[in-house]
Amino acid sequence: MRTKKTLKPAAAPNAAPAPPPKKSSVILVDDHPVVREGLARVIEQEADLEMCDQAQNAIEALQKIESSQPDIAVIDVTLDGSHGLELVKDLKIRFPNLPILMLSMHDESLYAERSLRAGAKGYIMKQQPPQELVKAIRRVLQGEVYLSEAMTRQMLDKIAGESKVRGNSPSEALSDREFEVFELIGQVRSTSQIATLLHLSVKTVQTHREHIKQKLSLTDGVSLVRYAVQWVGVQKGNA
Repeated sequence: MRTKKTLKPAAAPNAAPAPPPKKSSVILVDDHPVVREGLARVIEQEADLEMCDQAQNAIEALQKIESSQPDIAVIDVTLDGSHGLELVKDLKIRFPNLPILMLSMHDESLYAERSLRAGAKGYIMKQQPPQELVKAIRRVLQGEVYLSEAMTRQMLDKIAGESKVRGNSPSEALSDREFEVFELIGQVRSTSQIATLLHLSVKTVQTHREHIKQKLSLTDGVSLVRYAVQWVGVQKGNA
């Protein structure tokens, strides 16, 4: 008796390999090319991140963000010819869903809270190790806020009414624009130079100076310049 052969099912064709996971695209905005290149190398080493563009000032950043549509923007607080906080405010109007991480050499006690108020989702200092930057980028991409543990505690203390910072400290008493003017005064910039740097009229800068004197309880312009120069010097010494 002939034995029936059991037919084996035909082998399934090789399944197509799964596409690699989509990388999150990052744009870096910093006016120092060496810094941008160094940070770009850090980001490109990560399997889930990629550099899509770089910009050195606010105007270039707005143009490149429009064209490249990044998943996140990493922006330096201090930019050539403008201020990072003003760029953040512009971006929140034009691209409200774009997550922003602020990067700066300035101590976070000066700019972290201002950055969050302007619309950023995180603040990291340039002194942090590269992997902390990567951690901050990923956290902001996930919709969370990134701050150092020390800054988080400081902000929670402030909310709880336990902050010991003086009420007339420049970092506390002044608006973002007034604080920019105050810092430039501390760098011994004239009113006309400040007006040019911030794209303001001389009259507007003079008005800001008057408001700064009032808020800091300073009697005249000489006192303002002296205090601003001393304050900026102390901050550089602490950096």
